[in-house]
Amino acid sequence: MRSNLQILVVDDDDADALMISEALESADAQATVERVADGREALDYLRREGKFADAQRPDLILLDLNMPRMDGRETLAAIKTDDRLKAIPVVILTTSGAAPDIASSYQHRANAYVTKPFGLDDFEATVRQIDRFYREVATLPSDGPSPA
Repeated sequence: MRSNLQILVVDDDDADALMISEALESADAQATVERVADGREALDYLRREGKFADAQRPDLILLDLNMPRMDGRETLAAIKTDDRLKAIPVVILTTSGAAPDIASSYQHRANAYVTKPFGLDDFEATVRQIDRFYREVATLPSDGPSPA
């Protein structure tokens, strides 16, 4: 059991990102939350490129599907085909409940697919359940190989 998770939130919606951060930071064991607004920034963060040279490798990625520049579908595929990144669990956390999005996410090796609830309390409870599962139930890989 880990007392604290390093979580990367990849979501272009400021309100959703804030709700995720607040739910995680107020959970039983506080998570360390970093946020980027699209897939290109996520890959820069994960590969420690540019302004993210000192980024800490996350234990978990919460990834939205619908974002500008590089969406979550492309980002997930890039993460799961990169030998340095593919062991990091990725939970799709999105408004889409479309069957093709769900199927595609699992085909690209998402670890879970969660549709964002609409109510604030339900949204926060869902985020806390994700945190609790990865902190208390799942065994996560060690840091493993770091990006060059």
